[in-house]
Amino acid sequence: MSAARSTSPATLVLIVVVALLTVTPVAMLAFGSFSAGLDRFGEFTLAKYVGAYTDPALLRVALDTAVFVIGSTLFSTLLALVLAYLNTRTDIPLKFLFNVLAIVPMMIPHLLFSVSWALLLNPSNGLINVALMQSFGLEQAPFDVYSMGGMILVEGLLNMPIAYLILAPAMASFDVSLEESSRVFGAGVWRTLLRVTLPVLRPAILAALVLGVVRTLASYAVPRVLGTPGRVEVLATWLYEMIATGFDPDYGQAAALGMSALAISIGLIVVYRRLTAESERFVTVSGRGWRASTIALGRWRWPLFAAVALLSFVVVVLPVAVLLYTSFVPYAMVPSADAFAQMSWRHWSEAFEDPISLLALRNSLFLAVVGATLGVALSLFIAYATVKSKSGGAGLLEALTFLSFSFPGIVIGIGFLWLFVQTPIYATLTALLIGYVATYLPYGVRPLASAFVQIHPHLEESSRVAGAGAMATMRRIVVPLLVPGVVSAWILMATMFLRELTLSVVLSRPGSEVLATQILSFADDGLWGKLSALGIVMIAISTGLVVVAAMVGAHLRPGDAGSGRRT
Repeated sequence: MSAARSTSPATLVLIVVVALLTVTPVAMLAFGSFSAGLDRFGEFTLAKYVGAYTDPALLRVALDTAVFVIGSTLFSTLLALVLAYLNTRTDIPLKFLFNVLAIVPMMIPHLLFSVSWALLLNPSNGLINVALMQSFGLEQAPFDVYSMGGMILVEGLLNMPIAYLILAPAMASFDVSLEESSRVFGAGVWRTLLRVTLPVLRPAILAALVLGVVRTLASYAVPRVLGTPGRVEVLATWLYEMIATGFDPDYGQAAALGMSALAISIGLIVVYRRLTAESERFVTVSGRGWRASTIALGRWRWPLFAAVALLSFVVVVLPVAVLLYTSFVPYAMVPSADAFAQMSWRHWSEAFEDPISLLALRNSLFLAVVGATLGVALSLFIAYATVKSKSGGAGLLEALTFLSFSFPGIVIGIGFLWLFVQTPIYATLTALLIGYVATYLPYGVRPLASAFVQIHPHLEESSRVAGAGAMATMRRIVVPLLVPGVVSAWILMATMFLRELTLSVVLSRPGSEVLATQILSFADDGLWGKLSALGIVMIAISTGLVVVAAMVGAHLRPGDAGSGRRT
């Protein structure tokens, strides 16, 4: 019992390190919100809070933010709920399309997904708009993606895969005998859905909604690419404007507003974790006579399949196709024989002859390789301490690690800005490296923690009985069994670092540009061809990393893990 109550020195060191990475920027954000300015840090004042919360524009921004967050979350969750039902409960053909919908969109950075829809539906020369105007003789574009509706559509499509991954397992494990009992007693399909199915799935639905709100509140790419041209401001873009425009940016007011956004996000993550932790109360599958059943769609089978295929095309194929097409044509042109005749490598040559683009590519690759290596090394020790050590501080260490999961990128970027501004690492790649590792630490810890759970304690005990110390046991027993998990965690973190935008727009400066900020700069200047070429490179690298991760993960099967435990 004493071992469970005491905290080992190694765990204490990890707690300190993780607290420095996750708590320090939050503390600096708080101090900054009470400070007179970056150059007068420590001169405490309430003027920043008064100025921020009495700004007449705040109400408009707050309302737009609420509409954007709620609209996107409801759209993504409802769409994911329908897709999960079709995939797990019906006889719809070619169900592998649902797996494509759930996984492939994650390879496309949010920035590029937003840009692709701007290329398709912008009111001046969007490809779909131009095609419709030419085909039907319209005088103005029928669609305007630079609007609240366009933002909700694109953000909802981006968040749909995450909601699907939460809802599909719950839907698959639902005991259909409950619905059958309802129908036996005379309830129709809709009444059964409202009175039986949805209440049982309530924890999963609420978890998807809460996580969707957190992700949308932190979203910057969609509001920046689609909202800014349409003069639709939400909190993320408003905060960025405070610190990036004008001759006298107000970092204190941005920090004051950021504290509110951070508090909301942390509160929602706490709710999300409670919902997922308590979901066992709603389990309907047991070892007693549970069976899965498939609902025949009848005449709706192929129409629904066509709808899912169309959605797959819109979410997976279309964004990449429009970027690839735009990278070769001289300007925005509807696909035609003439457009294909004018294709060239000019935009690709210009992109890779641009010294800033080359620097951004090198910086992103450096941050991906070095950052992922450092992140996985730290994640390895954290996962071991939280899963295996059973010390009293393990719970605190886990809570500190996953605290960063609730950080909105712009907000915590402002916190890191206050942290680094008086230090030599300000405006350097080191600042970005620290920010990346701190923010994405949960992405390394979670897969490694899952891998540690699969390793039986008897292996480590046998090593220690044979005289090996803790480090020798880790090096010779634990790490070899963790290789697939380590590789997967490294690739996941490297992919996240390669595409990171929100922290980068706050912390990067001339000389520390990364791919995402350079692509955003091209978007601001309307250089769609160069942007598309650089974006395809980013997607290619990200996709390559994900494919490698999938190949490594394929080797980590239960049978392999079991043989490892018997060794």
